[in-house]
Amino acid sequence: MATAAQWLEGARPRTLPMAVAPVIIGTAAAYDLGSFKPLNAVLAALVAILLQVGVNYANDYSDGIRGTDDNRVGPLRLTGSGAARAKQVKYAAFACFGAAMVAGLVLVILSSAWFLILVGVGCVAAAWGYTGGRNPYGYMGLGDVFVFVFFGLVATLGTTYTQAGQISVPAVLGAVGTGLIAMALLMANNVRDIPTDREAGKRTLAVRLGDEAARISYVMMLAVAILLPLFLASDYPWVLLVLLLIPACLMPSWLMLKGKKRRSLIPVLKQTGLINLGFALLYSLGLILTRMLA
Repeated sequence: MATAAQWLEGARPRTLPMAVAPVIIGTAAAYDLGSFKPLNAVLAALVAILLQVGVNYANDYSDGIRGTDDNRVGPLRLTGSGAARAKQVKYAAFACFGAAMVAGLVLVILSSAWFLILVGVGCVAAAWGYTGGRNPYGYMGLGDVFVFVFFGLVATLGTTYTQAGQISVPAVLGAVGTGLIAMALLMANNVRDIPTDREAGKRTLAVRLGDEAARISYVMMLAVAILLPLFLASDYPWVLLVLLLIPACLMPSWLMLKGKKRRSLIPVLKQTGLINLGFALLYSLGLILTRMLA
């Protein structure tokens, strides 16, 4: 029986900023459109966090029963390590997905955005299909694309729409930025696991690109995300606060480019998650200040 601390580690709390960041940006974009609904924002955050934890447990279960995590370098995996039974981890994932769907349904009712029910079903299907099922898309190198779509575009624009009933250019650019940083986080994770993933037949994008190109792609994703607000500078000058993150990007970028030992890449996950959270806070602050001072 896994301990509470092991279940918490299995939930991978370092990835949670990836879930919260798009909700922060989406809420700020809604405020810029003249609409801020705190309850809707809280529900959107709850949905995002539950889906993130759910996909982490689902990934733990599916990789564990396939043997992908047998020789893993990195944090504890409940199934692969034997700390918890595979069924327990699977049920934990399903419980998170179920709770996310309940919170999502309440959000849909409050916002009258009924089409988002289909989006929610798609989110849960994508969360399970990453490493679950007969043909997991994460094993085909498509995980990065789905992360960009669901933890960038869908989460951000969905949050904005459920509060403002519309979306905007700042919402879209913010969604792209946080989506790219989320992709960078996944890339860092997968670069670390290239040897074991290749042996297990898991053809992630990092495996397909190769070690050197995958490391470079991480840096490029961060760079594009941080520089995107420049397109808004004429109308939203305060979003240039995001450029303050450049120094914070230097260390993880250096580790990705020069860290040859796989374990040296582990801190990059936490650093990238914090960069995503910093991007969300500074970008959102820029939108809010611009509107308040206009």
